[in-house]
Formats: sequence, C-alpha cells, structure tokens
Amino acid sequence: MSAALLTLADSRLPAGGHTHSGGVEQAIAAGVVSGPASLAGFLLRRLTTSGRVAAGLAAAACRGGDLAGLDAEADARTPSPALRAASRQQGRGLVRVGRRAWPSPLWDALPAAPHHPVALGVAAAAGGLTPSDAAAAAAYLSVSGPATAAQRLLAMDPLTVAALTARLAPEIDAVAGGSLRGADGPLPADTDPLLDLLAEVHAARKDRFFAS
Repeated sequence: MSAALLTLADSRLPAGGHTHSGGVEQAIAAGVVSGPASLAGFLLRRLTTSGRVAAGLAAAACRGGDLAGLDAEADARTPSPALRAASRQQGRGLVRVGRRAWPSPLWDALPAAPHHPVALGVAAAAGGLTPSDAAAAAAYLSVSGPATAAQRLLAMDPLTVAALTARLAPEIDAVAGGSLRGADGPLPADTDPLLDLLAEVHAARKDRFFAS
C-alpha cells in the first residue's frame, strides 16, 4: 500500500477533518446513536450514501478533467447547506496541506474552496495515486471520522470502536470498487434525508463541539 494513500487516510493529516463529526454529534443528541450497535448502523448508512458519492467524486477528480464541473456535481448531490459548507471547509483545509505535501500544477485547476471529495481526488493524483486509491480513501474517511467523534462524545472503548470500523472493511471496499464501475457513466447520487436534517439542526446549535 502506498505511503501517500496512508497519509491521505490518516486522521493526523492537518486538513481540519478532526473538527467535523460527520453528523454523528447530532445523531447522538437525537438518540439515533447511543452505543456500538447503533453507531455501526449509522456508519453503514453514511458509507452507502454520502460515502458512495464522495468515493465517486474523488475517483473522477483523480482521473482529471473538468474539476469545476465535478465541484458543481458535488454541490448538486449535497442538498443540505450545512453539509455543503462543511465539505468546502474540509476541502479548503486539504488543499492547504496538500499543496505543501504534494506540490503539483494539478492544484491550480481546482475552484476556490472546493468540495472535499474533489480536493481529495486531486490530492491523490498529485501524490501519484490511482482513482481506485482515491475512492478507497474517500470511502474510509466517510466512516473513520464519525467513528472517532462518537468514541470521544460517548466515551466509548477505543478497542470497540476500532473493531467496529475494521468490520466495515468489506463494505468500504465494495463502495470504493462500485464507484469505479461508473467511470464512463453517471456519478453516484445516493442521499439520506435524515443525515441532511441532522446537519441542519446541528448547524443551528450554539453548544456543539464539532463544526458539523
């Protein structure tokens, strides 16, 4: 496995992902997530909707082409204004660190404050990775961030959360692989109204720990 791929998927990469909970903070507040079993369901739900979309966009951006068009496609696939803002915040953070980690003229083709999956695809290409790698990183990040946030918010056993995330490996691989089959077809457009609603409620709170 490439070191660049490991770096992209590492929560220690200072791109701002640690300040976002991927919706799990509000899911906990709403009683949707309360322990390992419900967290596993939440992560799978997120993986197969927004995670699948992110994987498809990242793979497409890694291939090159019209990045501004892909950014617009990401906007169209993110109905929640709160989620759009969170994605662009993370995208901006990734561009900032990515330009220093993997200098490349590819960064110049991105629009200002791009959506995170589009920036992730460019980071993968700049790091010499493949669209498959970009899709895998996007799919993994769609569950690893919320899992870590839930561990902190619920004071869960880190071993339990790590095992739970590891057991999602077949589903993560399937989502990443499925996004590649659409190389010559439409991008994934899966959505989850509950995740959109949770994001909007979360954005209106004054007592939140995470940005999203």
